[in-house]
Amino acid sequence: MNKLFTIIVALFCCGTVLTAQNTGALTGTVIDKQTQEALIGVTIRLEGSELGATTDVDGNFRLTGIPPRSYNLTATYIGYAPLTKFNVVVTTGNVNQINFQMEPDATNLGEVVISTNKSVRIASVETPLSIQNLSVEEIKSNPGGNFDISRVMQALPGVSAGAGGGGGARNDLIIRGGGPSENVYYLDGVEIPIINHFTTQGAAGGPTGMLNVSFIEDATLSSSAFNARYDNPLSAVLQFTQRDGNPERLQGNFRVSASETALTLEGPAAKNGKTTFLASARRSYLQFLFELIDLPIRPDYWDFQYKLTHKINAKTTFSTIGIGAIDKFYFATPKESTPENIYIFGSVPSINQWNYTQGFSLKRLVDNGYWNLTFSRNMLDNQLDQFNDNFDGQQKDEAKRKLGINSLEIENKLRFDYNKYVGAWKYAFGGGVQYVKYNNTTFNRIVPEIRDDQGTIIQPDVTVNFNTDINFFKYGFFGQVNRSFLSNRVAVSAGLRTDGNTFTDTGNDIWRTLSPRASVSYAFAPKWKVNASVGRYFKIAPYTVLGFRDNENKLVNTGLDYIRSDHYVAGFEYLPTNSLRITLEGFIKKYADYPVSVQSGISLANQGAGFGVLGNELVSGIGTGEANGFELFVQQKLYKGLFFTGSYTLFWSKFSNADGRLIASGWDNRHLVSTILGYKLPRNWEIGVKYRYQGGVPFTPFDLDASRRNYLVSGTGTLDIDRLNSQRLRSFQQCDIRVDKKWNFRRATLDVFIDIQNAFANKAETEPNYTFTRKPDNSDWETTDGQSIRPDGGNAIPIILSNLDGSLLPTIGIIVEF
Repeated sequence: MNKLFTIIVALFCCGTVLTAQNTGALTGTVIDKQTQEALIGVTIRLEGSELGATTDVDGNFRLTGIPPRSYNLTATYIGYAPLTKFNVVVTTGNVNQINFQMEPDATNLGEVVISTNKSVRIASVETPLSIQNLSVEEIKSNPGGNFDISRVMQALPGVSAGAGGGGGARNDLIIRGGGPSENVYYLDGVEIPIINHFTTQGAAGGPTGMLNVSFIEDATLSSSAFNARYDNPLSAVLQFTQRDGNPERLQGNFRVSASETALTLEGPAAKNGKTTFLASARRSYLQFLFELIDLPIRPDYWDFQYKLTHKINAKTTFSTIGIGAIDKFYFATPKESTPENIYIFGSVPSINQWNYTQGFSLKRLVDNGYWNLTFSRNMLDNQLDQFNDNFDGQQKDEAKRKLGINSLEIENKLRFDYNKYVGAWKYAFGGGVQYVKYNNTTFNRIVPEIRDDQGTIIQPDVTVNFNTDINFFKYGFFGQVNRSFLSNRVAVSAGLRTDGNTFTDTGNDIWRTLSPRASVSYAFAPKWKVNASVGRYFKIAPYTVLGFRDNENKLVNTGLDYIRSDHYVAGFEYLPTNSLRITLEGFIKKYADYPVSVQSGISLANQGAGFGVLGNELVSGIGTGEANGFELFVQQKLYKGLFFTGSYTLFWSKFSNADGRLIASGWDNRHLVSTILGYKLPRNWEIGVKYRYQGGVPFTPFDLDASRRNYLVSGTGTLDIDRLNSQRLRSFQQCDIRVDKKWNFRRATLDVFIDIQNAFANKAETEPNYTFTRKPDNSDWETTDGQSIRPDGGNAIPIILSNLDGSLLPTIGIIVEF
């Protein structure tokens, strides 16, 4: 490692000697955002240079002879608002595809014509607030992000990562105080229920992201004012837009980073350039790193992703996308049997999991509009196994089994939407149908039977053992209409959605899920807008809940209603310059009909951030909740080499449990601060700094007597439900630094970067762990009387392990474009 570091430093020092005389190129397309028609004769200008181009009859443009560095690229056209793509990186290795969607410029404020470049404004009429966007370069160069989109999104306002603040091992996106199961994800308009490896079934979180950054054009987060076309969001909709492959030549990149290697290829799939492809494969080597540092877990994963686009004619485009992963999480006996390693052995199941999403989309342009038809299929195969201490896991001694889950989820989805502009009006409508298949075989010993010396049962055995196989249909319809008034100073949107299913008792009563929403924005000055929205949103319970059967093999959760969340949001947007955006918003969320565990009395709203399954139990839909707060967000796009984002969020998150009292939820950080700053230096150097602060979240202390009795079966401590979330972890803060240097050769680019995570070695605290002491040789449990451990743990030696960890983590990565 020291030799490698010396080599990398030497290469950096050569940066002033290797002067890039080679040039790069850009290509792209310009279309009308409303009609999706190609725009002919649009002027494309590369800021800071004399280079430019105009679009041809197909809306395409090409710029060549560009000195490699970062630029802002601006499109101008008579009758349309100018549009800028910020921080476009030009290299000699790859030709970037840059796509513009321009809007007609017809906004007047009295006698003053608004000429503000709208590029920095992300909002739309349907979603005039609570929306943020990150470009591909902001994602790729994110310090500490490790090319993981889920981690990068944690830098946006209102987004936290639960306990440990993202300094831990999870990618759970907690948005405005709602749990990780409340978000939905779309990739090029196709819903992808899983975006993380080793996903928590029923919640979508996991330790590392699946999406390949090389495919992404941008990522957009909406935390309220959801378009009516989206079903099932309670807290957020995340939309990831992929670019098309290069239509001119084969190109790609190879990346080696802290935990993985990835290969991406793209190019034309036909000689006429009407068909392009993107394809990638990625392999983890975390299992080897964990072995080197003597951790008992071995995470091992692959993922694959592709996109194929075919332009049938000027008005019709067909595309297909796919993403999938193979995940295996197993154990190996560590060299040193520390209490921490012993706890990991007893508390975490082994995971054997694979999943995929496959989507097919047809887009057709019509007069002043377009329609989309999408068919997709997604599948998750999830197998969890856990044995006493997991030492016998590879032999699978069934007498020592604590947990066994073999589950399969399949969704087949057909969606249609029609979008039309008539003068100042825009309307959209559509619907969808899904066929769902879910099966699950579960064995779960929750607590053991405990008897006293006389043989009297003082704690009965609680074991869940069932097999379920269900299938049903889900369906939904939506309509949305927009209108601008007063010379476009006022914009109003109204939408209505309803959803149903053929499984739950009231699933076909679609009037129960009528979800109206409305938004309004008012431009009271050239650079100022005030925005507001109100909406009601519904989400069906996870399949793990719906498919649960009791020990008599009866489906017991069919009486659940859809979970409901009502949003009230208002705020301001200020655009001081064409590249700077400032927003201030206040929000209120009210929840109803949230499932609450009958066995533990805890709301599922407080769960979903662990490895395993969310909701595989009997529940009652009696939970309520609320999340209130405000957000301040500042975003400076690339200007004179500098770009940054900064945000502060103050919020309160509360949910009720079986007793009906609202108490602080497991996501109640209160304070969130995030800042990312990047600076482009001469000779293709770049430096980035990210700082995050999160207030500590509540946690529940252990019931020490129950923990002692149950540990040998559960592998974890038993929480004291009477003191639920009564204590709070310490706050979390972390600073990450990244330095990049690019060398551009004739047809290749080398990017070498150093990423320093947690530069100041701040400690991150997560919930404490409960375990028993083992003998030094790890042969058995240590006991107070030297005898074999009793089934009730009465002679065990308990330990409560504080979870306070944080180390400076420098890594080196290489990206080769060719």
